Amino acid sequence: MVGYHSTDFDVHRNWLAITHNLPISKWYVEKTSQWTLDYPPFFAFFEWGLSQFVPSVVKQDGCLDIVEVGQYGLPTIYFQRLTVILSELVLFIALQWIIDTSSSLSMKKRMYVATASLALSPGLLLIDHVHFQYNGMMYGILLLCLNSARLQKYLWCGFWFAVLLCFKHIYLYLAPAVFVFLLRAYCLNLHWGGKKQKKKKQQSLIVNLVHLIQWKNLMKLAVVVISVFTVALVPFYNTLPEMLERLFPFSRGLTHAYWAPNMWALYSFFDRAFIQLYKRVPVSRLILQGIFQFDPVLLGNEDLLRTSTRGIVGDIEFFILPKITPRLTFLLTLFYQVMALIPLFLQPTYRRFVGAITLCGFASFLFGWHVHEKAILLVIFPMTLIVARDQKLLPAYNLLVACGYGSLFPLIFTSNEWLLKVSYTFLWYIIFYFNFRKVVRVPKSTDGSGLVDRMVNGYILLFIAILTVTTINDIFKNKYPILKKFEFLNLMIYSVYCAVGVVSSWNAFSWFYFVEESIWNESA
Repeated sequence: MVGYHSTDFDVHRNWLAITHNLPISKWYVEKTSQWTLDYPPFFAFFEWGLSQFVPSVVKQDGCLDIVEVGQYGLPTIYFQRLTVILSELVLFIALQWIIDTSSSLSMKKRMYVATASLALSPGLLLIDHVHFQYNGMMYGILLLCLNSARLQKYLWCGFWFAVLLCFKHIYLYLAPAVFVFLLRAYCLNLHWGGKKQKKKKQQSLIVNLVHLIQWKNLMKLAVVVISVFTVALVPFYNTLPEMLERLFPFSRGLTHAYWAPNMWALYSFFDRAFIQLYKRVPVSRLILQGIFQFDPVLLGNEDLLRTSTRGIVGDIEFFILPKITPRLTFLLTLFYQVMALIPLFLQPTYRRFVGAITLCGFASFLFGWHVHEKAILLVIFPMTLIVARDQKLLPAYNLLVACGYGSLFPLIFTSNEWLLKVSYTFLWYIIFYFNFRKVVRVPKSTDGSGLVDRMVNGYILLFIAILTVTTINDIFKNKYPILKKFEFLNLMIYSVYCAVGVVSSWNAFSWFYFVEESIWNESA
């Protein structure tokens, strides 16, 4: 059985064709297919490198043809799936490096569980192996960056993150935390409240810029980062405007076609709920019109109401709630990221760094513009590295992975893969739920955290019930046409329920990040 493969499969096939057949100057302007090249230069070079190994039988199958709609068969499918599997060697190398460089036996056990959970991640199985992307390799590079920071190899940390940005620009979401960490830990000479400072109190009133900045370190880091971007961008100096336009398509709507489980999924849900309330409960009309300014005439246009769920291209329509602008999403994201960066600047330890990375990922996922549901992995991967450090983080983590991975289910909507995605994710959750609890040695709760743990488990059990109902609807919708009318209802249930879980996980993790100093005050 070939198995389901998404439009992303043809996207990468088309990129193989573009980079193989055209000169570099044409890569970011070619548009025969709608799946134009819109990743940074290193990924374009990666596709070019893969295209050099395409066997003749795969070429004859149409793998390297620049056409409007790809025409290919099993040879192309097998070849591209093999490239994804081989590319994940980067992830496995990074995970093994984390284990090998762990300082003690107990830490090795914790990291073994954490890295095993990432190596077997349902997100990678559902996205890379089935939905088809190269995320495993990308997260491998991210882990190389994070482990370099743990080992205080700051130049390597900056190098790997620069390389990562030149592969996939979504990691800009995490850039503020990396910038502040490297600046504070490697480039600034600051000491808070030390004895030496008290003896030199008068001198500290006037900060000498020369001594404040470690110029040698700053120059070395700048050379490393600038060199990476120079290698990436110089070959495309003639088409930089076209490249930037491809990388940042702000013409897309607030939400994707399938709402990612974030704040805007909840916002969209409330807008649609208010629409139904307005249409069915006459007394509510005065209240809604008194609170919100909207045109009630539009609510009678059923065709227009249906378009409010779009998001692939164009702006999503809100009929009662105020319109959300890209500027507002940027300001909200920036605000919550800056809040996470303040403790990191004051305490630039590895654990605080990973915590800040996690919160930057949370903020971008929850408040960003046109966020894809797959971006939840930006939160799950770094959080996994520190969850085994303290049992207090486990409820937030369990809630995150259950809702984060569960929200990916609609990406694989064919009946052949239904059993695979559900059974594998459920098995993964059970195995690592108990293994994480084992390595962190969760004590019997005396402070109410046991109640929180039971609430999280109850929420996840209810999610299983919701999954069962929506799955039955999917299975029988072809047999009973009336169920097709509720096709979007399933997606909305997934998005809204998982959004509540992700937001709750964010709140819990934020509380521990800002309040529980004991989790972050030790070096790794």
